[in-house]
Amino acid sequence: MKCAALTGISPEVIRDLRSGRPRTIELQSTHNIVTIAGVEPGPKVRIFMTSTDIEDLGPGDTGICVDLLSSVISMKRIVEYSQGVYYEERERMSARVQLKYCSSSVVKGVFHKGLCDPTQVEVLKSSCYHAG
Repeated sequence: MKCAALTGISPEVIRDLRSGRPRTIELQSTHNIVTIAGVEPGPKVRIFMTSTDIEDLGPGDTGICVDLLSSVISMKRIVEYSQGVYYEERERMSARVQLKYCSSSVVKGVFHKGLCDPTQVEVLKSSCYHAG
């Protein structure tokens, strides 16, 4: 299955998502925002998430697949003052996404052209069998 990939996600966030309840997280990495911008939320839209950095992502890396319930991309203005005479104004883009755990998975292939292109991966769903 080919899907969008969010990389460099904190292991604590991934662990929290595995609990099964929907969670909202804020993304500030440029490559993750570009990836989310190219995906429309829906009931069967899958996103692959991993704690592995985008530069190190390759076949065999593990992560989770999540359902993308909603996404909002916004711009924030930040003004910093220094000593009362100098100020700097910046803008920061962020994406807030609501996700729900679907399954564990393993990367089969990575499709990433550059910083301004979304990251796509081919994933295999992991199977878990219980005797009983």
